[in-house]
Amino acid sequence: MRSPADLVTAVPYLLGFRPSDGSIVVLANRGRRVVFAARADLPAPGAPASHLFDLAANLVPVVRRQQPITHIMLIGYGDPEHVNPALGSVGDAFTASGMALRQLLRVTGTRVYNLTCDNPACCPPQGTPLDPTSLVAVQATAAGLVALPDRAAVAARFAPVGGAARDGIRRATREAITRLKAVSAAGNTGVDEAGAHAVRDALRHHDGGKRLTDDEVAWLTVLLKRPSVRDLAADLTQPHDRHVTFWADITRRAEEVLVPAPATLLALTAWRCGDGALAAMAAHRALQVDPAYQLAGMLLQSLHGGLPPSVFEQAVAAARIKPSTR
Repeated sequence: MRSPADLVTAVPYLLGFRPSDGSIVVLANRGRRVVFAARADLPAPGAPASHLFDLAANLVPVVRRQQPITHIMLIGYGDPEHVNPALGSVGDAFTASGMALRQLLRVTGTRVYNLTCDNPACCPPQGTPLDPTSLVAVQATAAGLVALPDRAAVAARFAPVGGAARDGIRRATREAITRLKAVSAAGNTGVDEAGAHAVRDALRHHDGGKRLTDDEVAWLTVLLKRPSVRDLAADLTQPHDRHVTFWADITRRAEEVLVPAPATLLALTAWRCGDGALAAMAAHRALQVDPAYQLAGMLLQSLHGGLPPSVFEQAVAAARIKPSTR
């Protein structure tokens, strides 16, 4: 990335979607490498100043945890009257914390404005046009990175199916629950064995290019209610996009009450792949159905705290010794 326009062009690929107006993006760098990217909503125009102070107070410690970093850059999206003062205040908070602030950029429409450079030769006052077909976009696409148009498009990846597809899953789930009752009569060992077979078969079929049937999805999701089966699924799931797609499909098709486990597995897999936006939204989906689902809550707290997946997984490993952990 050789210019502010290149940097802004890369942001949607770093986040997984294009930020909307009213967003602020912070990029933490280690030399010439971006090592952390986060997006937040700016307070609405006219909001009390304390809202902006609260935003900065949340962002600064999250970014500080990414050490060692050499500098940060802030990008705001929207009208100058709203964005410029907000960028200045948040930038001051980072500077006061001892972090080096390299650039403040504003994106308005299809142009980027550099608020830290007044040299018209490189940063014209009328802004620099963004080029969606630039070399940065081409390289990001070639590397397999995806930039969805907005957050709604991210949520659509695991939105519930409806119509005939929902009717089919509902029927299959009723039958799966009856089947599970029969297996449970033989004790927990039988359920764990059935869960291990179901998880391994499901991942193997998906990796082989086969989409699971309604009966297979229903059987998998009722078994994932058991924490030991869910934990095995987390261990067997690999950090690549195929398994993100797999758990997104299972989350879409699961009966509402059974959504928390596959949604949490989707969140964990997306996070391992570096897609924090999808991870956070999937964890929110799990908690929407069951606000007490502990694993999703732990994951979301870790995401909001800017912790790496490895720290979360260590905490989960310790929590597995507690039978009550869900």
